[in-house]
Amino acid sequence: MPRALGPQPVHAALICVALPALAISGEHGQMTGQGLDGFYRAGRRLLARCTVRVGGSEPLPVQGRLLTADRARFVGTVRTVADSGPDPAVTVERLRTAEGVERIVLRSTAVRPLSLRVEVSLGTDLAELGAAAAGLAGAEVPAAVHASGLRWSVPGAQSAVMTDPPPDDALASAGLLCWDVDVAPGSSRSIELRVLAEQPGGVRTPEAPAPRGRTGTAPWGDAQADGDDPRAGALLAAALDDLRALLVRDPGHPGDSHLAAGVPWRCGLAPAEGLWAARMTLPLGVRLAAGTLRTLARTQLPGPGPDGGRIPGALRHAGAHLPPGCTGIEATLLFPVVLAEARRWGLSDRETEALLPAAERCLEWLRTAVGDSPYLADPLPRGPYRCEVQAHAHRAALLGADLLEACGRPGAESWRSWAAGLRRRFREDFWVEDPGGGRPAAALTPQGQRIPHLGSAAAHLLDTGLLGAGAHAPGLLDKVQTEQLARLLGGPALDSGWGLRSLGAKEPGHNPFGHRSGAVRVHETAVAVSGLAAAGYEREAGALLRGAIDAAEAFGHRLPEMYAGEQRTTGSTPLPHPAACRPAAVAAAGAVQLLTALAGVRPDVPAGSVAVRPLHTAPLGAVRFTGLRIAEQPFAVRISRMGLGMVEEAPDGLQLGV
Repeated sequence: MPRALGPQPVHAALICVALPALAISGEHGQMTGQGLDGFYRAGRRLLARCTVRVGGSEPLPVQGRLLTADRARFVGTVRTVADSGPDPAVTVERLRTAEGVERIVLRSTAVRPLSLRVEVSLGTDLAELGAAAAGLAGAEVPAAVHASGLRWSVPGAQSAVMTDPPPDDALASAGLLCWDVDVAPGSSRSIELRVLAEQPGGVRTPEAPAPRGRTGTAPWGDAQADGDDPRAGALLAAALDDLRALLVRDPGHPGDSHLAAGVPWRCGLAPAEGLWAARMTLPLGVRLAAGTLRTLARTQLPGPGPDGGRIPGALRHAGAHLPPGCTGIEATLLFPVVLAEARRWGLSDRETEALLPAAERCLEWLRTAVGDSPYLADPLPRGPYRCEVQAHAHRAALLGADLLEACGRPGAESWRSWAAGLRRRFREDFWVEDPGGGRPAAALTPQGQRIPHLGSAAAHLLDTGLLGAGAHAPGLLDKVQTEQLARLLGGPALDSGWGLRSLGAKEPGHNPFGHRSGAVRVHETAVAVSGLAAAGYEREAGALLRGAIDAAEAFGHRLPEMYAGEQRTTGSTPLPHPAACRPAAVAAAGAVQLLTALAGVRPDVPAGSVAVRPLHTAPLGAVRFTGLRIAEQPFAVRISRMGLGMVEEAPDGLQLGV
């Protein structure tokens, strides 16, 4: 029966990704035509149903797992008349790629030759990914026999499956291909299926490569981690694999690559998340940041006018306490920050100067949007004034000023003065006094009323960003308030034991599965770990880091976008969120930031220096990173069990400091 309308669950799905291609099924490997099952390319479901029967029976699933982000292996067994006991003699292996190639391999350990009937049932609705994701896909399209397989066609969409070897029988009305296979003792036979999109003039030939949105090589080096805790290396390897799977190119500018937001719901560029991912992966190199910045600079709204310089972005649900926020505002404020920090990590002067006008337009938009108010409303024009948005604006002002001054542009002192005024007002207006020591308000209404609920968004108050010489910018909170926030972030109301809750467990409206009202979001947990470490609160940072590493292990080291914020107990495991993207750009990039926070690498390439300020608590023991990039040159660093850092490899000309 068709699944009910609404988001289709994906927490138990096994998803192969090589954007713009996807392959989705359960761990059993059978594509049933229900939910999101199928092969997709460029947002279209080319094949929805692909079930295999051998000898009249479906294989008994034994194991299904990802080999890499874009390849999966499924193993099942089939009992035959040759089986004299409980042990099956035939193994069925399915090797699947996201691009639409599946190889079915039959292996026999029987003592005599076997003749087996292999049936592959195929069908599709040629639905758009969005319709399938919402449970709105239509009926299957009638199939027609074509060459060595089947084809389907509706106005504007066509697909085909071709096989090698060709089937012995094909029944288009049932979407059925059949082979009579003889398997000798100890041997194997294979059948290959290729799912193809049709082109004007005919079907693409099987030998032609499927179109790939990823660049030939990733815009970062081959980073690796090893040390006392082997999970660090496994997490970094899985994160890089997921990032490669999400890497796409701007169709009009194929030299510019960026990350899609996540699979299966958001396979395109989400401006704010693309910039966050680029920023968190700067230790891998600056090429991804440069491509993302160039891509988004082309989307800036023209001026003059109140929207001139803003980067467009969709509204985003913000939970029960606040109206939806604007991701375009977040992206606009992130743009100068990512550019300033990429310059510190080694973005060339030529590329920086080419992107500087776009960053200046972002700052000009901020000045216009704030007007006479000390705070930035989100959404414009009536607010509310969210605490994290003020943190984004403050960081953009300070790092933007640093960037303007370094490039010889006017306005730096004006922005520093504005940021200082914001700090003075924020520390008074946004702080909620209570018997527990106080807390930052989540937001202010335009009338000045504080919205006091506590969530992971407060972690952004500690994310100040890098200025020159590896120094951190001043934060919006004073020393006492920062200490109190660190205590809150490390307390049981926010720290679930698996990471940071998006809404505290004691707050009204808390829901462990609420993506903005209680679920753990990897991105904000990573922001909290880095911010706490930079502010000197290593115990709290280490606890959050270990919790996230433990959660990653439960998810096979591939962190989803979010998971339930249930309190950790002895013997428990984190609960998956049924609608979480995996892979997701901010989760994979967040894993990179979580791990590299252990080393605390703070470069300033224009000044010719790099500092290493590791966590002295060494929460994962000794760890070594190789293949990091500064100024696009290899960088390697080792952290001892005592929390001491030693640089093993660095670009020539950089002065090292600890």
